[in-house]
Amino acid sequence: MASTKRIFDVLFSLGAILFFLPIGIISALLIKLTSPGPIFYSSKRVGKDGQPIYCWKFRTMYHDADKKLLQLLRENPKLQQEWDTYFKLKDDPRISSIGKILRKTSLDELPQFFNVLKGDLSVVGPRPVTEEEIRKYFGQKASKILSVRPGLTGIWQTSGRSLLTFEERIQLEESYIDRQSLTLDLRIIFKTIPAMFFTKGAF
Repeated sequence: MASTKRIFDVLFSLGAILFFLPIGIISALLIKLTSPGPIFYSSKRVGKDGQPIYCWKFRTMYHDADKKLLQLLRENPKLQQEWDTYFKLKDDPRISSIGKILRKTSLDELPQFFNVLKGDLSVVGPRPVTEEEIRKYFGQKASKILSVRPGLTGIWQTSGRSLLTFEERIQLEESYIDRQSLTLDLRIIFKTIPAMFFTKGAF
């Protein structure tokens, strides 16, 4: 399964990079023209077997967004509660106008196909997580979740996305690991396509 999955990841990613290249170029230009800062954003995540990886995305937030987050959470207890539950903010003021479109359609994650080629990610797998998320939510389940490569898409994205709590998301990730197969991966990929355009739960 592992070797077949890796071959599939490489071939699928090469095809996706070529297919989405025009959209990627347009997205990069819009980001550069509408807000100061770099086109890409790199975030540290925990990969397979606990190894650190850096996932690339198109930048969707204004400059110094991480610093602004600390201030927002400190000044607003409701936002702090929402962050603790979902690890996201539904109406995040740090996100640019172009960034909102990219996030709702998941186009901000197109650069992660290069992460798949590198071997940091698979096309399908558990959602990449931070060290903080592992400490706060995973507990004894961390070793199981980290036993496979994180995915560019996964069962979480096709089952409610950000409307799910972190506990519900972990249960879904566990069920994927227990049932993983190339057939299941293909089903998730086909479900991901309409999820990109019907954006319920995306923020």
